Amino acid sequence: MPRALSLHTEVSGDGDFPVILLHGLFGSASNLMSVARVLAEDFKVVRMDLRNHGKSPHSDYMDIPSMAADVLATMDQLKIAKAHFLGHSLGGKVAMQVAVTHAERVDRLIVADIAPVRYGRGHDEIITALLGMDLRALRSREQADELLQKAVPELAIRQFLLKNIARDGKEAWMWRMNLPVIAECYDNLRDAPSSESFDGPTLFIRGGLSKYIRDENRVPMQRQFPQMHMHTIDGAGHWLHAEYPQIFNSMVKDFLAADNTEV
Repeated sequence: MPRALSLHTEVSGDGDFPVILLHGLFGSASNLMSVARVLAEDFKVVRMDLRNHGKSPHSDYMDIPSMAADVLATMDQLKIAKAHFLGHSLGGKVAMQVAVTHAERVDRLIVADIAPVRYGRGHDEIITALLGMDLRALRSREQADELLQKAVPELAIRQFLLKNIARDGKEAWMWRMNLPVIAECYDNLRDAPSSESFDGPTLFIRGGLSKYIRDENRVPMQRQFPQMHMHTIDGAGHWLHAEYPQIFNSMVKDFLAADNTEV
């Protein structure tokens, strides 16, 4: 495994106990701002950019274990012995990896719309479209949006993806994320977390319209996370935290505030 990286973090809140928030593929710490603002009322909220994303360092390699090692190393640097975890999508896999391999570092675990399974290839069209964009010839974000429309017809997803382009200090545009390595290592990111179990309180939140957590996943999930509960947000897709923030934030806050696992 390559050496662990020190991740970029954004810290907010006046509470004593930390909550670590981990974003999904192609995302950054800014994706979870809504829930971070709610949690900051009671906790110390630490949002992390995963390796090769946002403002965190780039690496020539990435997989679920190496990304979990980054999180643990960053916790050490911040002197965080134990924390609650909330991860969406890829960030949920990383959070689960931390929980099942270093349970002593995790109090309560919340996983948003991802299961501990290996997935098929689901982002090939997006990756091809992003790699095909000539940022040197790009004149504006509006032009970038037009270039992505065929491969990514959903405006909200295009806007999400285009948060990853920025000026390089001059007139040219650049990717914030390490797109070539994300593309090269994509198969690693489809992997399931390690198969060990986590006995702590765990909440899975899934979108009712999403196919990332299926009913047939429930039994193996319960074996690996015996204290798990699962809530469904009807009408929500994969980006449930952005589509139904009030419902999502309320579920998260209630679970973290609970004195027991009956939520």
